[in-house]
Amino acid sequence: SIAVINGNFAIEAGLKPASDALALESGQDNPYANILTVLKGRETDPGILKLAELLTSPEVKKFIEDKYEGGVIPAF
Repeated sequence: SIAVINGNFAIEAGLKPASDALALESGQDNPYANILTVLKGRETDPGILKLAELLTSPEVKKFIEDKYEGGVIPAF
């Protein structure tokens, strides 16, 4: 049997998508990646800009890679 499932379900089932999957989507330019959105007019709010910087930092990328072992792919 073969199935297409979201990574979160694979992780919950004890699978490791990085090694158990036959194929994985690329994180780069993925239209299904989570994004940070803000209300119009708050695009330059210092707190929002800092949050965006932190969310896409090398430290967060490493955390995602270490914690989810390929089950979640950073899209930045």
